[in-house]
Amino acid sequence: MDFLLMSYILYTYDLALPVIAAGMDFMGMRFVGEMLRMSGAFFIRRSFGGDKLYWAVFSEYVRTMLKTGFAPVEFFLEGTRSRTAKSLTPKLGLLNIVMDPFLKGEVFDVTLVPVSISYERILEESLYARELLGVPKPKESTSGLFKARKVLSEDYGSIHVYFGQPVSVRSLAEGRVNRCQFNLTPRHIPQRPGEEINHFVNDSAFRLVRAQEENMVLKPWVLLASLLLQNHHHGQKGGTALEELTEQAVWLKDLSRQCGAFLHWPEHAPPSEVVSSSLSLHQGLVSISEGRVQLALEQGGQGGPEEKLLNQAVVVLSCASYRNQALHVFLRPALLALAIATSSSNNRQEVYNSFSFLRNMFSNEFILCPGATVQDFEEACYLLVKTGALQIPQQEVLITERGHRTLAFLTSILDPFLQGYQVVCRFLCEEATEALTDKQFVPAVRKFIIKHLLTGTLRYAEALSSDLQKNSLAALLRLGAVRRVKGGAEQGTLKVNKVMVNSLEDTLGGKLPTQKAAAARL
Repeated sequence: MDFLLMSYILYTYDLALPVIAAGMDFMGMRFVGEMLRMSGAFFIRRSFGGDKLYWAVFSEYVRTMLKTGFAPVEFFLEGTRSRTAKSLTPKLGLLNIVMDPFLKGEVFDVTLVPVSISYERILEESLYARELLGVPKPKESTSGLFKARKVLSEDYGSIHVYFGQPVSVRSLAEGRVNRCQFNLTPRHIPQRPGEEINHFVNDSAFRLVRAQEENMVLKPWVLLASLLLQNHHHGQKGGTALEELTEQAVWLKDLSRQCGAFLHWPEHAPPSEVVSSSLSLHQGLVSISEGRVQLALEQGGQGGPEEKLLNQAVVVLSCASYRNQALHVFLRPALLALAIATSSSNNRQEVYNSFSFLRNMFSNEFILCPGATVQDFEEACYLLVKTGALQIPQQEVLITERGHRTLAFLTSILDPFLQGYQVVCRFLCEEATEALTDKQFVPAVRKFIIKHLLTGTLRYAEALSSDLQKNSLAALLRLGAVRRVKGGAEQGTLKVNKVMVNSLEDTLGGKLPTQKAAAARL
């Protein structure tokens, strides 16, 4: 949908149609693959491995497009679709290639235009949720496309495509990149970018993803999904009264706008009408009876407790994918709220240490620009003072009377991630065997989490998301609490430093004696 939409819009506005870097899986679709190619797509492997010839031919193709001005080049910075509606860590391959002609002085400048596409209702919401629960992604096929025609008869709300401010690579590189280094080798010889260039491209990629996030148009349902999930997790049996949900949504609308959300809320309609129409668009995920609204979890149907649990998890993860669209708005204030909750005192430095630990822990989970901890902390403080939730006289961080509601909402937003990381730590300490490999990790941790959800010792079904499990493992590998064995008979197995993993789990749980030690270690 994404790239067909883009070409359609550019065609409508009489702009040059782009050439589009598309995954190989589309090429095998009969008729459709050919049609996409005629619409400007060129198909690339998802990963190039060590194939230098493939890389050289591919990069030369893209550079020729740019240098001759044949057509704009369109590519997806995240490299693949996000199954959680959170931004993924940017992939740098294509960005490196499109910046290269500027860095080598072959063109005066390259302009990057971040585009954000927001769907009010996602076409494949339950499919994404099932993929996160381990059901393999169906192969792209033409027959599958025809069978999916019935989606055209359903209402999917609106789609917003937002073209962000164009970014000049020349202005990004000014004062940061010394281009003289490219004069030392003939331009046509491919060379590996050095440390300085890598750092520059990585930094630019994070800035672009951040711009894409900030330009995401959020619909009222994103706020409603956040509230319904929190109400569900806080054990509101029988759901929330419609008037109460509407009041919560209006409160959250104001808070999100103060935090800089790009929210599309129809101002001419009364709030009750906005809420009702959002709920009816997503009636597969919510149930309304006797004026009370809750997640549609009773559709567990037949089967054993485990099957019912997985059916409920599909609804929870589908709702979470909408809530995740707003995470970038609340992320920094939420990390600060959590830091205040887990800090041993309201001393500003203590709270900052806590914030820094949490930000580091979650930097595989969310888009957090490398090296920007201080700026993120300052931004979070500014927003929470602006919304009236905090006062920060001198070196203290104080919660105001009206701030408790805001901070409770913000900490609840991160709770599922916090508990998800904790349960992965617990799994690695209690169940991980010596021979555990990357491949076995997700199925084994899923089994462990299902057991804890069924016994009631874990309340967040979101921990079943394979995305969250892989991100928490990536964080533990990055922090050195787990390491991959490189060579020998045990190659590919995971070695767990149980003392360190235990200490991280305690710190995430707000058990403070280990906090300083863990923060110091990080």
